[in-house]
This record gives sequence, structure tokens and C-alpha cells, in this order.
Amino acid sequence: MSEAAKLQRPWQRVLSNLSQRKVLAMLLLGFSSGLPLYLVGNTLGFWMRKEGIELDAIGFLSWVGLAYSLKFLWAPIVDKTNAPLLGWLGRRRGWMLLSQLIVVAGLVGMGLIQPKGGQITFLGVAWEHLVVFGMMAVIVAFASATQDIVIDAWRIESAENGEQLGLLTSSSALGYRSALLVTDALILLIAAKVGWQVSYEIMAALMAVGIVAVFMAREPAPAQLAAVTQAAPLWTPRGLFDAVVGPFVAFVREHRSGALLILAAISFYRLADFVMGPMANPFYVDLGLSEETVGAVRGSIGLVATFVGIAAAGVVALRWGMLMALVVGAVLGPCSNLAFAWLAYSGPDITHFAIAMAVDNFASGFAGTALIAYMSSLTSIGYTATQYALLSSFYAMPGKALKGLSGWSVQTLAQGRTLLEGYALFFIGTALVAIPVVILCGLLILHQRRLARAL
Repeated sequence: MSEAAKLQRPWQRVLSNLSQRKVLAMLLLGFSSGLPLYLVGNTLGFWMRKEGIELDAIGFLSWVGLAYSLKFLWAPIVDKTNAPLLGWLGRRRGWMLLSQLIVVAGLVGMGLIQPKGGQITFLGVAWEHLVVFGMMAVIVAFASATQDIVIDAWRIESAENGEQLGLLTSSSALGYRSALLVTDALILLIAAKVGWQVSYEIMAALMAVGIVAVFMAREPAPAQLAAVTQAAPLWTPRGLFDAVVGPFVAFVREHRSGALLILAAISFYRLADFVMGPMANPFYVDLGLSEETVGAVRGSIGLVATFVGIAAAGVVALRWGMLMALVVGAVLGPCSNLAFAWLAYSGPDITHFAIAMAVDNFASGFAGTALIAYMSSLTSIGYTATQYALLSSFYAMPGKALKGLSGWSVQTLAQGRTLLEGYALFFIGTALVAIPVVILCGLLILHQRRLARAL
């Protein structure tokens, strides 16, 4: 890498390399990967609260996000078989397109059904309206998780060396964060003008970005090689063992005594953020902030803070190493929760809200980028999709298992207090969860130094 390239920020490196077909495709695929996440998560909570849905129901419905944590269960299928009807595109691209089309259908269904009380007739049977809406959200979540499996595999397998992996990871993060901006800020402005149904249909149309990227991308050589050299078909005992157990065995063999420590650190790394997540948007509604205000602040201050956070993570990783960036991200992560607690006590002041958004987006951008880069460095070619799905599932599983209780927790803490005081106590409590994460990251550094001395 030239000295000039080293001085560039990650997003500048991405923009200066967009002439490379691979980099442009990764940017668009990152956008496609990030688009559905908030539409079945935090932004969905805003819509549901505006429709008068109770906090506990919002929290429970956030469990659809467990699909992202359970994706390692079907990652071996994605890793070792071709997508139905679309195998002619190649293993990675075929699964990409299939999952994207299902996401589009699910988002349109969510827009048509909408989160309401009462009953609805669906497939000739009377259902609770919210249950059918939840079923559409589950479809989107599972298809989106499948898309993430294969896009992550494509990103890692398409990189020719460590430098290019860093470039593709930055491209993915830039596209992903841009999609989160659209579904976390821009959609609120759209919903304020044309309604939530139309806004979700527009988001479904934006999935075309990913579909274009599928046809722009090239099937990576490692995936083709794995398809040719697989020792046994997936449906045989030997093939099933290689597909399901092989990735875990390879991971433990590679990292030896540090394997459990790595999985523990990853599992709890974003716990505070995940548990808080479902209550962030309902909190804005109960605070009295409008869609226009939230969308405008997120789309300006939030955007800048996110990209500064991503760039800062890249700088720290380059100068002091990936694990040091991981430690800094672990310290910054709970700052988001504390900023929300401060906002709950200070009230709906626009300046205070802007400060809280700046802190939240910087911390999330930094921690998310540091964790993605670290997990990408841990995978082995041949098991890329399954191993990365395993790692990303571990990092999300505890938080997504607990976040379904977030609405019930706020309501419980608010008993005998105001609702905003309940929110504040909830945010402070979730921030304290991050303390063990810093300790685990410190242990990872010590483990790495012991390995270096042993060599």
C-alpha cells in the first residue's frame, strides 16, 4: 500500500477504489445487507408505538431478530449447496438473489398488513392482526439473515489478500451504515409525509440495489473450489459431518485454548446495545419527539458521527492493532446507553437529543467496525460462511435473546415512577452490562501476547 493510501480514511479509500468492480459491488451489497435490519427491529418499534402498541408487545416482537443469531444453523446449507432454481448464478450469488427476493416480498407484506389490534382473515383463517404482521417480519428476518451469511462469505472469499479484505470490509461497512441511515432516519421523514405503509414499500424497492450488485459481482474462486473439491455430498453422513461439525472443529484447532475466550468476548461485546435497542424508538415517541425531528437529527449529526466512528476505528486498528480497537469499542459502547439515560432525565430538548445521537452513532460506528474486522480475521477459507455465521451469531445471540424483555423491563421499572424515569433506569442498567466485556477484551490481549511469546 502506498504512503498516500495509508493516510486515507476508510471511506476515502473506498471512494477512490470504486472503479474496481469488486469494491463497488461490495458497497452495494453492504447496503442491501443493512437495509432490512432496522425494518424488523428498532424502526419497527417506532411505527408500532405510533400505532399505540404496548411496550411489552414491542419488546416481544423484537425477538424476530433472533433469526440473525440462529443463522449458523442453516449456514452449512448455504455453504455447501446451491440455491433452488438459481444455482446457475453460482453458489454465493444464487443465495444472494433468492434471499433478496424474499425480503422484498416480506417488506411489501408488512406494509400492506400494518401493526394494528383486532383480527384479520389470512389464508382463510381468522388471526390476530399483530400475529400476521409478526409472521411477515419473521420472513423478512430469516431471509435477511440468509443474505448476511452469503454476503459475508462473498466478502471474505473475494479478497485476494489482507489489504483487500480491509478495503472490502470498509466498503461493506460504508454501504451497511448508509442503509441503516436510510432505515433509521430517512424513513421517518418519508413516513411523516406519505405514511408508514408507503415508506415500507419504498424500502422494498430499494432492495433493487442489492439485486443489481448480484449481477455485477463475480463468483469468488474459493467458493467454486470448495464446490468442486468437497469430499462427500452434503446428504451423506460424512458430508453432513464436514458441513456442520467441520467448521467448529477447524475453528477450535486454529485458536486452541483461546477459542472459548474469543467466543465469550464476541458474545457479550454488543450486549448492552442489543438489549437497549428495541426501546430506543418507543422512547423517542414517549419523549414527544416527532418523526421529522428524529429523522433530521439522525440524517445530519447522526450520519457524521457514524462515519467519524467508522474512520476512528480504522485508525486505531491500523496504529495499535485490531484488539486494541476492540477494547476501545468495548469502552465506548455503553456511552450510548448513558447518553439515552441523560436524555430521559433532561427531557425533549433538541440540543440534548442531538448530543445523545452524536454519542450513540459514534460509539456504534466504532464498536461495530472493530468487531466486524476482528471476526473477519478469524475465519478459514472453505468454511467461510459457516464460521462467520457462527461468530456473528455468537455476538448477537445473548443480546437478542434478552431484548424481548426490554419493554416489560421499562414498564416494571416505571412502576411508582414516571415512564421516562423507567426508561432512564433501564438505560443505566444496560450500560452496566458492558463492564465484563472490557475485562474479556483485556484477557484476549493477554492471550495474544502469550501466544506471541510462545512463538
